[in-house]
Amino acid sequence: MSNENENSLTFVLIARIPPEGVEAYQAYEDQVLPVLAEHGGRLQRRLRNETGTLEVHIISYPSDAVAQAYRSDPRRAAAAHLLEASTAKVELLSLRDVL
Repeated sequence: MSNENENSLTFVLIARIPPEGVEAYQAYEDQVLPVLAEHGGRLQRRLRNETGTLEVHIISYPSDAVAQAYRSDPRRAAAAHLLEASTAKVELLSLRDVL
């Protein structure tokens, strides 16, 4: 296994959004997902149910430094009010590829 694979991180994000928060949550995502790519993170999968009240992301980063840079980007902080307004319950799981 190469160092790149050993240093890479994979997260699964599970967001449960109340129906009245779907619009705000999607507006938040529209603002922060482009920032993810700018930092070298990759949204591998984005899954959503028909009503938009459940969303699952599989996100990878080449390193912890890249993940930290994304998390501390001021544009993410500027959009945080949308996430808060959505009242989404977000669970973030750090996982490793075992294959």
